[in-house]
Amino acid sequence: MLVVSIGGSPSLRSRSGVLLERCKHWLQGQGVEVVNFQVRDFVAEDLLHARFDSPQVLNFLELVEQADGLVVATPVYKASFSGALKTLLDLLPERALSHKVVLPIATGGSIAHMLSIDYALKPVLAALKAQETLQGIFADDSQIAYGEGSAKAQLSPALQERLNEALELFHSALARRPKPLDPRLLNERLLSSRWSI
Repeated sequence: MLVVSIGGSPSLRSRSGVLLERCKHWLQGQGVEVVNFQVRDFVAEDLLHARFDSPQVLNFLELVEQADGLVVATPVYKASFSGALKTLLDLLPERALSHKVVLPIATGGSIAHMLSIDYALKPVLAALKAQETLQGIFADDSQIAYGEGSAKAQLSPALQERLNEALELFHSALARRPKPLDPRLLNERLLSSRWSI
């Protein structure tokens, strides 16, 4: 199984990035291959000018196409997900998420932003035809404490529990999702079938 994780924070130090990293380690522990992309690692002009021929963008599009699922994490700015993340998602083709399971994650300054996943991020994922978008995780800033120096960030026990439950559901959804049929195989089956009227 292949999962593409997408970090929507333009900052190096990011609570949504902390959650994305936790997801990556958990999934790798289950034998899932995880490829991570951060919006801040893309050339800004490639995103702003929608350069579909950029090698970095082409690599991203290819891996998303191959992926079984995506984990998308973003900070909440002005009651919505990050604009940098939107520029990256805008590069995906119309049906880029069909046959894929998506786990959305958002972090924000207060629980007043907890519906931003449902009202801002999920409609974009639905427009990209995600097969299944899970309920998702919202964490307010008080639930994630940055570690000092090289120490790992700490999650509140309640957040850690919700994250583990969401990852279990995500992993189960990945395992049960129907595999798309290769168009060549479908064509062969249609040609070799016996038809009667």
